[in-house]
Amino acid sequence: MSLTGTPFLVTAVALAVIAVLLPLALWSRVRGPAVVRAATRLGMVGFAQLTAIVVVFVAVNNVNGLYDSWDDLLGTSDHVDSAIDLGPDGLGGRRVSDLPKTRQTFTRVDDPAMGPGVRRTVLHGGISGVKAEVYVWLPPQYDDPAHKDRKFPVVELLSGFPGSPKSWFVGMHANRQLEPLMRNGTVEPFILVAPRSHLLGRTDTGCANVPGTINADTWLSVDVRKMVTDNFRAADTADGWAVAGFSSGAHCATKLTIAHPDRYRFGVSMSGYNDPAAEPTSLTAQDPELRRVHNPVNMLRAAAVPPRVTLLLTGDGGDGYQQGVALREAAKAPTRVDVQQVYGGHRVSTWVREVPSVFQWLTQQFRAEAAGAGRSPDGTGTVPGAGRGHDRGHGSDQGQEPGAGPGSRPGAGMAAGVGEGRATVPGGGTLSVTGRR
Repeated sequence: MSLTGTPFLVTAVALAVIAVLLPLALWSRVRGPAVVRAATRLGMVGFAQLTAIVVVFVAVNNVNGLYDSWDDLLGTSDHVDSAIDLGPDGLGGRRVSDLPKTRQTFTRVDDPAMGPGVRRTVLHGGISGVKAEVYVWLPPQYDDPAHKDRKFPVVELLSGFPGSPKSWFVGMHANRQLEPLMRNGTVEPFILVAPRSHLLGRTDTGCANVPGTINADTWLSVDVRKMVTDNFRAADTADGWAVAGFSSGAHCATKLTIAHPDRYRFGVSMSGYNDPAAEPTSLTAQDPELRRVHNPVNMLRAAAVPPRVTLLLTGDGGDGYQQGVALREAAKAPTRVDVQQVYGGHRVSTWVREVPSVFQWLTQQFRAEAAGAGRSPDGTGTVPGAGRGHDRGHGSDQGQEPGAGPGSRPGAGMAAGVGEGRATVPGGGTLSVTGRR
């Protein structure tokens, strides 16, 4: 029986009810020596407590999508077929453009908890050696004939640890929250892609390539990305891609964006961390050198050329906010780091409230990037006169908060000049935007 879904929950509830009724019916009927009677009654009490715990666990797991299978729960899952040394670029000397098309079969997910429109496939990463599931949700405009020639922007969604790729749809309700915002134009029609990032039992991969163990970076930034562009009308350049995550997935989102500006232009970290040791089970925290080189602050400081990327880091105090400030202080143009303080703690209920404002922020970045390149917002044409002297804030003097529309006056959601602007954003909290000349 599957760990998730209604059947196991109903079974757990039925056992819990039976566990309560047993003592009521049998307590005074237990026979035998005093030790036997005591042990029997203690066993009935323990059984009742155990079944109650199971009911709560299953209910919480179904709501938040923490564990997707028994293997995940027991720490026996292993999605690695091979882990050869792929070199610093994670490609092993190959070029993505030379690889054959990846053709996948997708099935509709029949799970009311995930909401409508989610599709699932199992991808065998041709370069990474990872084999795991990937969930894809297409925006409402995707099947509209008016958009038949459009290539849609993509946001790759990463869960925390432990966590399931379902969590963005089950616990975070990303598709339910964003579909109406996409329909009314508040949010760009992003393709949402949620690949499995929990790949090695009880070990968090840190989304890293570690020869002989895992090529998680290549799985996420090469294999999954290629699969999406090969199977959907998806943007195939970095300025059409973002990666977002919460908790350990937030750490991954920051790291992947900084490491691969040729693959991602934008990254979002919700309650993330810089030091891999913040996650005790992290593979990259076990070795001092891996811990050092996989810290995003060190990555920025060591970069020969600062990456042309824009990052948003959200959190409260030491749970993401201070880490964002440290990353912002290490950034040099054209790298840009926005930091937003939010409240609510390190939990799904906090992150689910951030989804609309985070995607409004991403929408602003994508639209500004398109305008700076002289493209129309839908990517189907060019904007006359646009793109001249407009670098949308990559090391420039402007920054906008989520939801600020074009033409916002300075001071109303926009920090102008060197220094820091502060503005209240949807979902609560304060967005700190630093501009650099």
